[in-house]
Amino acid sequence: MDPQWGSAYDLDFDEDERLPDRIEMTFKEKTVGGKTYVLQKCRGINVGDRLTDNRTEPDDYRFHDVFHLAYATFLGWSPVLRALLRLKRKSDPTIDETQDGARAILIEEGVSTWIFNHAAKQKDFRTVKRLDYGLLKAVRELVTGYEVESRPLWQWERAILEGFAVFRQLREARGGVVVADLRAHTLSFTAAA
Repeated sequence: MDPQWGSAYDLDFDEDERLPDRIEMTFKEKTVGGKTYVLQKCRGINVGDRLTDNRTEPDDYRFHDVFHLAYATFLGWSPVLRALLRLKRKSDPTIDETQDGARAILIEEGVSTWIFNHAAKQKDFRTVKRLDYGLLKAVRELVTGYEVESRPLWQWERAILEGFAVFRQLREARGGVVVADLRAHTLSFTAAA
């Protein structure tokens, strides 16, 4: 692993408590009874709840779990993915409660929502090459007290911009397959067949 990325936070845990090196997640949009939502599958198993935009005006936030994949890929951090994939570090009760627990999950969801709302004002970062330093510092403040606060701001910038690049592809194709390679630090998209 390239040392500039930093060590994985779960390196000292058993495999059943570590984020996998590679995650392939299928996003499928469905409309039932006039309501549109996204289903996600990993290894052929439905993951998480059916997601809607949870908003009066549709904005495709239902595809937002791609951001959690991006955080795992570029930061090695996602309490949300740990919960969805049942990979919480339960062998260490303190880590389980503080780093993988409900508050950490809410912090990550809050970061995702806050950045999403910010990006909506900038065409989902379509032409953005560098993020505003103030935005990155605010994210750092939001995650203070969690293991990910140790990651440099350039990794946050990469996670956010790459996450939005794939989000735009998901939005345009109305679903597809996202592959997160946590060791090579790449996030890729393939349209559904």
